[in-house]
Order: sequence, then C-alpha cells, then structure tokens
Amino acid sequence: MSNDRSYLTTLQDYYARHRALPSYASIGGLLGLRSKSSVAALVARLKLAGYLESTPDRRLAPTRRFFARPLAQTPVRAGLPDAVDDSESEALTIDDYLIERPSSTVLIRVKGDSMIDAGIFDGDLVVVEKRPSAQKGDIVIAIVDNQFTLKRLDLEGGQFILRAENKAYAPIRPEGALEIFGVMVGLVRKL
Repeated sequence: MSNDRSYLTTLQDYYARHRALPSYASIGGLLGLRSKSSVAALVARLKLAGYLESTPDRRLAPTRRFFARPLAQTPVRAGLPDAVDDSESEALTIDDYLIERPSSTVLIRVKGDSMIDAGIFDGDLVVVEKRPSAQKGDIVIAIVDNQFTLKRLDLEGGQFILRAENKAYAPIRPEGALEIFGVMVGLVRKL
C-alpha cells in the first residue's frame, strides 16, 4: 500500500488543480502505470480502501475519505520546542472537524477589522451555523437595521447589544429589532 499512498497523493493533487479526477486512461500516464490492468487494480484497491467510488455513469469520484488529511498523533507545542511524533494516527476532513450540521452551515468572508482582538481578521472565512438564537458571549452574525454584522453578543441593562472585539469600535445598541442569523462555530484562514 506504500505505492498506493504515493498514487493517492498524486491523484489528490490532480483533483486540487482540476476539480475532477482523471479518466482511467489518463491515470496510467499520470502515475507511470503501463498497463490497463495495473490501473484497474489500483482503482479497485482505492475503492476498497474507501477513497474512490464510481458514479452511475461509471466515472471516478472522490469520497469523503479522499479529502481527509492526516492528523499527527502528537500536538505541536506553541511554547518551548518538544519532540513531535508525526506518524499518522487518524485522518479527518475539515468538514468533519468544523461542521456539525451541513444543511444549516455557511461560510462567510469577513470584511473589516472590528473583531481583530478575537483573532478574526479581514479576509478570514467564518464558519456559521444558521440559527435564530444565541447565548451571551457567542460571536454571531446579527441583522441590525437590515444589515449584517459579525460581533460578540452581550447583555447590558437586560437588553442584548453587540460588541466589537476592537476598542476602536463602540458597541451597537439596536434601537429596533436585533435578529440573530447564526453563531460562529469555526474559522478558516489561508496563510
């Protein structure tokens, strides 16, 4: 399976570039496999391992496991250096890690700097679970005066307010209705 791991990573890179898997005929050339039978045997092994499946029209398609990334057994210290065991213990997909309810989860790009002290920066993607209620302290997408904003939900004098996580911004005290669109459950940042 060690060669299969190498073949799989090549197919994953191909998919990342083209958003599709190559045809059976193209797989041989891509992976350096000379015979159709060796391509068929590899595809069968990758299907059996749960990385690939066939669509009704007999094309190859990636499964959820195809998108799983190795998770190192040992966490890395953010303090003093420590030995790390980088052997794979399990694999997970970002969806499995961040998204509990796919049907009610959206990604929203952040614009602005009002939440920088919470570690949320301009251009980040927040993972938001759509729901009409939230708890004090949650970071929410709220609708105030028909406009959306990302802020921390707080209570002041028995009324809900929205606080920025940047001292340059004043709290938002809605005069009318404050509607919760959803609660932030994760963050994605590409460096």
